[in-house]
This record gives sequence, C-alpha cells and structure tokens, in this order.
Amino acid sequence: RHLILTRCFCHFRFFSRVSVSIQTRIKVKSPTRHRSLCSAAVRPASSSPGSIVQSRMEPKLYKPPPQVRGMTSLDKEAFTQTITVPALRVPTGVLNKVVKSLKKSTVQRPGVPRVVQDAEESSDFRLLLLDPHKVTSPSSFSEVEAEALRSFEVTKELQDYELHLTYDNLKSEEVLEAVLPLGQDVTTSFSRVGHIAHMNLRDHQLPYKNLIGQVIMDKNPGVTCVVNKTNMIDSTYRYFKMEVLAGEENMVAKVKENGVTYEFDFSCVYWNPRLSTEHQRIVQLVKRGDTVFDVFAGVGPFAIPAARFGANVLANDLNPESYRWLQHNCKLNKVESKVRTFNLDGRAFIQGPLKQELPALIKEKAGIHVVMNLPALALEFLDAFRGLLHLEAPSDENLPTVHCYGFSKEENPKMDMVQRASCSLGFPLEKGCSVHFVRNVAPNKDMLCVSFTVPKEVLFSSDPQQTESGEEPAPKRQKCEEST
Repeated sequence: RHLILTRCFCHFRFFSRVSVSIQTRIKVKSPTRHRSLCSAAVRPASSSPGSIVQSRMEPKLYKPPPQVRGMTSLDKEAFTQTITVPALRVPTGVLNKVVKSLKKSTVQRPGVPRVVQDAEESSDFRLLLLDPHKVTSPSSFSEVEAEALRSFEVTKELQDYELHLTYDNLKSEEVLEAVLPLGQDVTTSFSRVGHIAHMNLRDHQLPYKNLIGQVIMDKNPGVTCVVNKTNMIDSTYRYFKMEVLAGEENMVAKVKENGVTYEFDFSCVYWNPRLSTEHQRIVQLVKRGDTVFDVFAGVGPFAIPAARFGANVLANDLNPESYRWLQHNCKLNKVESKVRTFNLDGRAFIQGPLKQELPALIKEKAGIHVVMNLPALALEFLDAFRGLLHLEAPSDENLPTVHCYGFSKEENPKMDMVQRASCSLGFPLEKGCSVHFVRNVAPNKDMLCVSFTVPKEVLFSSDPQQTESGEEPAPKRQKCEEST
C-alpha cells in the first residue's frame, strides 16, 4: 500500500511539471512586438530561460538555404535567409565594457553588427547579439563572463533576435559548401599574385568554376581577377596556361616581396608567392661584394634582392618574357647597374658567361654563389660543371657554392637529392653538401635545395668522356638515371 501511494505521488508531480512546462512554452510563442533592421525583428524572451533553448539549438543556423545546391551561375538573392540568435539587453553606459568582456560569445559574421537597437528603440539600452552556438541559455556564459555581467549590473535575460542574412554575410566556404554536391571537396584556397587569385581546381569542381571564381573575387577585397591553371608548368619557359574564371583579363601583376617590388605578366612567366621565405634564405647567405650567378632567374626574386644587398649579379632566363620583365624589375628597383642580364639556355649560360667570369673570381676572396631554381630539371644541368675550367687547379681555391633545387617523390627525399646531384656531377657529395627542405608541393612530392661547393675534381676535370658542349654521352647518362 505504501508503494502504491508513493508511485501515485510521483506521477502527480510529473504531470504537474509537464503542465507548467506547456504553459511556459505557450507563453514564449505568444505574439510580440516587431521592428526591422535589414528586415530583422526582436522578440523578447520569456522569464523562463530554459524554455527557448530548443529554438537556438539548430546546428545549421548559418548555412545557406538548401535550394542553392547545384547552382552553376551565381544568384546572390537565393542565399537570403532569416536566422534566430540570442541577444542581451545592455545599458548604453556600460555597453563598451560588456562588448569587450563578451567578445568571444558575440556574433562574428561579415557585415553583421554585434550591437543593434533594442525593441523599444530606447537610447538607454542596446541589444548585444550573441553566437547561438556558444550561448543557448543564461547558464552558457563562462564564470568570467557571468562575473563581468554582475559587476556591470546587466541582467542575464536573453531575447530572440531574428537576423536577416544575405550572400554578403556568408563566408566563401559556406557558399561553396552549399552549392557543390554533398561529399565533394570545397576549394577556397588560392595563391594571391597582386590582384590575381590563382586556383588549382579539381575535375569535379570544373562545372562550377565560374561561380567559384566569382565567390572568391567577391569575398577577397583587392582581388579583381580569378584564374585557374589548365595544364602543367612548361618545362622550357616555366609558366602554365590559365583561364580566367571571373573578373578582368588583366594579367600584369604588381607584387611586393621582402621589400622588393616586382611587375610581370603572370600569364607568361613563372611566379610562386610560396617561395618568398626561400628567396630570402638564399639572399641572406650572400655578402656585399659577392658574385651571384642566377641560372634560371625568372623575373628576379633572387637576383634583385642580392643586388640590393651589394652583390654583383649575372642573371639569366631562357624565357624571352621573363628576360624582359627581369630587366624591367632591375630598373624598377634601381639595381640595373649591378645586374647583367642574359637570355640563354641554362647550360649555355654556365658554359658561357659563368665560365668566362669564374677564373678571375676564383683568385679573389669574395664569395661565389650559383643559384639553380628550376626544380623539374635543374639537377640535370649540374653536369655542365664537369671540366668547365681547363686550367690547373689552384692551391688556394675559392670555388663556387651551388644552390640547386629539385623535386622528390622518394621516401627519403634528402638522400634522393644527394644521389641525383652526385650522379649528375660524377662525384660523390654525401659528405660535402647540405639539403634544405623548401616545401611540400603535392602529396608525396617535396621541393628541396641541395647546396655544395663545386669540387675541384669536377670543375678542373679532364674527363675524356666530357664533350665540348659539356653533355655526357647517352650511355653514361642512362646509367646515372638507372642508379637513382
């Protein structure tokens, strides 16, 4: 009998709670006063904070409407939607202090104000908009935030604020995630070259390429042209073909790297903004009075800073457009008197201008640097140093230091670089070189730089296999490739 009475009492208490809860929820959903701010409205919350949690727990409050899925031509109006966010009524006298104390919990959206007019349009109060993913009830505030609200005498009563969002308030990844088919990768990353955004889109993204280009341009101030790479880099002239996805077709870019200004036609030359740190690293090895031979100079990212540091520079590039912009940039940075430019094949440059200057430089104390930044092919040009000088090796050598770049897909890329460089030189470098990791180019593909002093056994070699042009016979080269 006692057990039966206890159960009945528990059931009575349970149904009493349900009744109160239902009455509370009905009260919350009652009509309230509305006002507009970009088509937004405020609805004061109930005195029962927990009753409005359900309306704020939507995990996709910031996601664009589902009907934009599959869009290939950008319709900005289709992304318009209204979301509900919590708001805190704050006296204007302490508004700045409250905003500072709650900055981690406030709404952070492009073009969306954190502070808006309250429902009564009173000059004494403002509404502070909060992030619904961080604040779902008054108990969501951290201890520090709650203490700050108490000290400023701000009531922790939340209100619902209906916020009108448009395309302009969405981030680029949100737009593209909504447009592209579910489960497919979303590309929002790009390389910035002046006013140009350069992308590498995958095959499944190509149907949306123009929309992607427009979104990238809209969401990144200063970008007025978006291009996509259409093929691999040309191994001869080191540039790739591209198509314009959005914006103007102006390919002449102006960039600043490590304090140096460069101008060039991005569609005709090679430029990689990810190499700025590497450019600086090599240039910092050069001292005033040193001589730098830049075999594959491009538009001058090694040559011009080295000249500004007081080095004497001989810069070469086979691409006529790179050669033209190299000269232009030397004048632009006022170092044309310190840089001699050449438009030759890399091997011809080594066996021509470099060979002619080297005997006199070896007799001096100033450093000699040879930069070979053509990662796809540079290692193959090292054989041009074999027997380059047909002189007797001096006893006190000031031999050139080579910085040669290459790609590697091997499990041990540093060992691979050393072996390939040794093979091309015909001399073991295992104990006489250093290898620097530059960057990861693609999955399982690294870019590295091997640096070494050219051995006198190579530079002053009388190898009978060495030809007048500096190229080794085909059988020997094939054996070298097989060994690597």
